[in-house]
Amino acid sequence: MRRKKIGDYALDTTIYAVLIAMGLATLLPFANVLSKAISEEWAITAGQVGIFPVGFQLDTMKFVVTNGRFLHSLGISALISVVGTLLSLVVTAMTAYPLSKRELPGMGVLIVLFIFTMLFNGGIIPNYLLIRELRLIDHLGSLVLPALVSVFNMLVIKSYFEGLPASLEESARLEGARNYTILFRIILPLSGPVLATIGLFYAVSFWNDYFNPMLYINSTSLKPLQLYLQDIVMNADTSSILNQSADDLMNVQPEAIRSATVIASTIPILLVYPFLQKYFIKGVLIGSVKG
Repeated sequence: MRRKKIGDYALDTTIYAVLIAMGLATLLPFANVLSKAISEEWAITAGQVGIFPVGFQLDTMKFVVTNGRFLHSLGISALISVVGTLLSLVVTAMTAYPLSKRELPGMGVLIVLFIFTMLFNGGIIPNYLLIRELRLIDHLGSLVLPALVSVFNMLVIKSYFEGLPASLEESARLEGARNYTILFRIILPLSGPVLATIGLFYAVSFWNDYFNPMLYINSTSLKPLQLYLQDIVMNADTSSILNQSADDLMNVQPEAIRSATVIASTIPILLVYPFLQKYFIKGVLIGSVKG
């Protein structure tokens, strides 16, 4: 018994050590970028900034977050994330609700068709041609409609709906309630944890998406934050991107600008998580019980 306990402790210690090491490994690049964003200019130029900052200053961060193009791109990304998340939650829930009913005719075939789309798709060129035919090129709708429903998220919500007591719907139907009334007034109010979890998945996906904007958005005024960030990181001349003269950038290190922009674009989505944390874990566990 004692040997078993010692073996269990050793195994637990090993698992925790591996997980902590993996967690630290994922934090190292973020720590390096953060250090460059707040370190002194001479330290960045000399290549002395590693995990920890050298000196301390917030002028670069202030310069980045007060830039007009950054704020405009931030607003575009916020609009896409909010509108896209709300629409995706509604459409995904409306798709999952009928599929959670075993008496639905052809439910097995429908599930197979949905899962098929998870494994196979038309590819980049057919998708681009479809968006062009819908006249959504250089339109914010092209960033929302292609990602409106995730089959994986739909299956999670479907599993959650299947776990709700059937007596709730039966009682509502006896009172004359129809399907939409049951869904929006009974089912969804009881599905807060899984909706918060899936909503966070959608929000992060819309916020971090840069591939679709890169394909469908040509206008500078419609570029979301991730495309703006790509321009900053990939372009050696940051003055043209920031709409600032070279004289204005004399006292600002380009590498510090890139790092500060990365941090500033990450903070907004990180601030959302603490408000949804209590729902997040519960929603993942409950929504995955029936797999």
